[in-house]
Amino acid sequence: MTFSLRSQLSDHVRTLRRYAMTLVRNRDDAEDLVQETLVRAIAGARTYRPEANLRSWLFGILHNVHVSDLRRDQVRTRAAASIEPLVRSDVAPNQPDQVELARTMEAFARLPEDQRRALMLVAVDGLSYQEAAGILGIPLGTLMSRLARGREALRADVRGDLRGDEGRGDDGRPAPLRVVK
Repeated sequence: MTFSLRSQLSDHVRTLRRYAMTLVRNRDDAEDLVQETLVRAIAGARTYRPEANLRSWLFGILHNVHVSDLRRDQVRTRAAASIEPLVRSDVAPNQPDQVELARTMEAFARLPEDQRRALMLVAVDGLSYQEAAGILGIPLGTLMSRLARGREALRADVRGDLRGDEGRGDDGRPAPLRVVK
């Protein structure tokens, strides 16, 4: 870039800022637009013809940069709009599920150990009744009884559905489960 073109660029910065401000209506965005215009003018100085009007050439660059920015913003907006339905779904938040899971885990921890072991082997680990009874070293009927009592105790505790005064503490909350043999 020749020295005269470089010095002439600085003569047009004020008018470029004014025009940029008219286009974008924001001081920071206008400064960015002018800066990008000057960067492109310097990078493309070899394409400038000395007989051409420098001011018109700079305003053309500024205008083209602005139009490119608008198009890029439109593409981003369309892309965001097309992605939004994929990101935003009508699936309800899973907080109620998390609360229910936490309550179930707490109720499971309160079960008597024999019921907890039976439920763990059959309901969680997926073992057959025969396999679980063999592992625990108990008859099949005893395993089935512990499973039934454990499942019912879990349901009642999670629902807060313990019957009568015997299932409630002095404060009205469900009392800890008692061992049933």
